[in-house]
Amino acid sequence: MTFFEELNDDSISGVAFKNANLKKAIISYFATAGSCTIADLCKELNLSAPKVNNLILDLMQEGLVKDFGKIDSTGGRKPNMYGLVPESVFFLGVDVKQDHINIGLTDLQKRIVKIKENEPYKLSNSPESLKELCRLIKNFIRESSVPKDKILGAGINLSGRINYSTGYSYSFFHFNEEPLSKVIESALGLKTFLENDSRAMAFGEFSAGAVRQEKNVLFLNLDYGLGMGIMINSQLYYGKSGFAGEFGHIPLFNNEIICHCGKKGCLETEASGWALSRIFKEKIRSGSSTVVTNNNIDPEKIQLQHIIEAANSDDVLAIDLLAEIGEKLGRGIALLINIFNPELVILGGSLSTTGEYIRLPIKSSINKYSLSLVNSDTQLKVSELGEKAGVIGACLLVRNRMLDLH
Repeated sequence: MTFFEELNDDSISGVAFKNANLKKAIISYFATAGSCTIADLCKELNLSAPKVNNLILDLMQEGLVKDFGKIDSTGGRKPNMYGLVPESVFFLGVDVKQDHINIGLTDLQKRIVKIKENEPYKLSNSPESLKELCRLIKNFIRESSVPKDKILGAGINLSGRINYSTGYSYSFFHFNEEPLSKVIESALGLKTFLENDSRAMAFGEFSAGAVRQEKNVLFLNLDYGLGMGIMINSQLYYGKSGFAGEFGHIPLFNNEIICHCGKKGCLETEASGWALSRIFKEKIRSGSSTVVTNNNIDPEKIQLQHIIEAANSDDVLAIDLLAEIGEKLGRGIALLINIFNPELVILGGSLSTTGEYIRLPIKSSINKYSLSLVNSDTQLKVSELGEKAGVIGACLLVRNRMLDLH
């Protein structure tokens, strides 16, 4: 039985269980600290040199750890340096959007080895949509050059309410009694973790994107809906049931528009991709002109991406409506800044790809509605990872959970 088979085997106990956990501790240390010596590991794990040496030999035989040779020392025998073999293990990340998925693989050292963006897919709460999602994932694995037995686990990002610790989804694919994570795990034959899409995107950005030294950060996923990932003291914040970050459902407006959550007046009803699409179509019906209709697109079939592309092509209607949406978003973000006093707010999701067209009205509105003493310490940035944020976040969360990294 390989080390990772031991790791997922609930039946092992005694010495085998202890050794499996010690090996995991060694791999976790390498993953965090990079290469090191036997002496470093002895000190870190409080183990004898012969014990650590035996564990390292086992991991080397499995191809997980490599001897990098001698290093310089101040005297005596030069010690050997050991570290991970990056291509020995991989992690799969799947970011599920309304009309496509992004899917990728990272290695043990967090490098992306394969990624496929904008794979067409229609998300709906149906068994057929779930079956198609699993089919696309299996196709991706089959087409990659990575053997399936080297993929340690899969992370699936979905919008809405996800309890990552139990594996249940309450917004999509909730027609089975068992947790959705177990349903997908059975279909793929891979250990599977669910995560809210905004939180996974946030973790990707926190780990490999716009965050530098900041410890308290808000990531806003500005897409059809509005989501948020929260980092407090360098840790993701989940809340009691894993539902923290429902930014889009702040009851900010006194209107009669029914939100997707079933309530009225949510921020999402007037300041989201759904709202932008609705208002854009209303403007066309009332006679407004736009480059979008020049492309023989049925006005009723206009998608959010069409509006974003129009804005980036200097379409006046799209730019004007983005400014209106941005002003309302800024009010909601001002509220968050007053509550959290974050060091950094990151704008992500498809609306953020319009750059200054969305950032400037948001910034102006933040200045108008938030306390100046509070917002003066808050930076506002656009996502650096873009579409890759969710995939990278999903892969790294699986890596951390499998290796008990924090």
